[in-house]
Amino acid sequence: MTEPKFIHQPLRLVEPAFNSEVTDRIIELDYLRRKPLKGTTHPMVFFQLKHIFHTLESIGSARIEGNNTTLAEYIETKLSGNKTVPQSIRELQNVEKAMDFVESTIMGSAIDRAFISELHKLVVDGLRPPPDGEGDRTPGEFRRMNLNIRGSNHIPPDWIRVPDYMEEFFGFINRIDPSKYDLLKAAIAHHRFVWIHPFANGNGRTVRLLTYAMLVKAGFHVHKGRIINPTAVFCGNRNDYYTFLAEADKGTDEGILKWVEYVLSGLKVELEKIDKLLDYSYLKKEILLPAITHALERKYITHVEANMLRKTIEKQVIKAADFKEFFQGKTNAEVSRQIRKLLDKKMLIREQDSKRKYVLGFYHSYLLRSIFAILDQKKFLPIRDAV
Repeated sequence: MTEPKFIHQPLRLVEPAFNSEVTDRIIELDYLRRKPLKGTTHPMVFFQLKHIFHTLESIGSARIEGNNTTLAEYIETKLSGNKTVPQSIRELQNVEKAMDFVESTIMGSAIDRAFISELHKLVVDGLRPPPDGEGDRTPGEFRRMNLNIRGSNHIPPDWIRVPDYMEEFFGFINRIDPSKYDLLKAAIAHHRFVWIHPFANGNGRTVRLLTYAMLVKAGFHVHKGRIINPTAVFCGNRNDYYTFLAEADKGTDEGILKWVEYVLSGLKVELEKIDKLLDYSYLKKEILLPAITHALERKYITHVEANMLRKTIEKQVIKAADFKEFFQGKTNAEVSRQIRKLLDKKMLIREQDSKRKYVLGFYHSYLLRSIFAILDQKKFLPIRDAV
């Protein structure tokens, strides 16, 4: 049997035919990118949802690499607030921190060696290197060894050629091209990074964060109310991910375009699905109110708390006087006491710049379990072991 060997492939912008599925996906996604967002979900509620999908992104990305932490286990870690966590949990926390780094820096940064090195350092921070863990002995530095990719016939380039290939890579993604090529470049760049495999370990997690960064930079503005969860495209079916990467590894236009179509079709589905959550009438009816019922049935909350939280959901922003119907004959002090209890449990949070108005809190409370359960029922979660 012939030993697999490295085969050079030129990095190029493969252009799809006008009547192809890839072109259809680019046009559809370009519409979503430019579509004005007129969401009715309160920003503080939206922000919590965004954190939820960051959590999903971190689990999904690590799951592709073989991390078997369940969503339920990760939720409990968040709720417990433990500072000392197993390596498997640390791996997920690292991806979440790296996503925050992307959002806080990408619009003012070039995607260059310094940026990619910082992403990689965040991904492997505090993790033991192989074979005992998912870290890297030289965080942020390109590998100085040759690699075989587990489960792949592709042989990455010799380590001594990595800097040159990465220089070409940065030139490709930072080249000024018409915006119609943005999504095509993001998909091709994802494959090329994996093809180079520039780091000794952590390449998969780093490249999925790179894809996130390129989408934000391309105009999918998470700061303006959109949630992006690109790893959902890949982690829903891990075998598909590797199968389409292998198609692109062939180096043919056809193989690369099959990979691009896979990425963009999955991204379109995820964007359309998650954008529903910006419509508060949908979010209220389909997610938040059912989550309160779920929490009450499991005794996470009392009947009084359920009534107060349902009222909060109905109004979105609430004040003490709105709760009085549940406390007939009771003093204002009793209403305040019940509000304080929900604030202490982080099921209510103060509206920004207000001491007397409140919105629903769920990301740091036991309601998080129920929110995830309902999102799972409504098929918002790419991970099928939710709660």
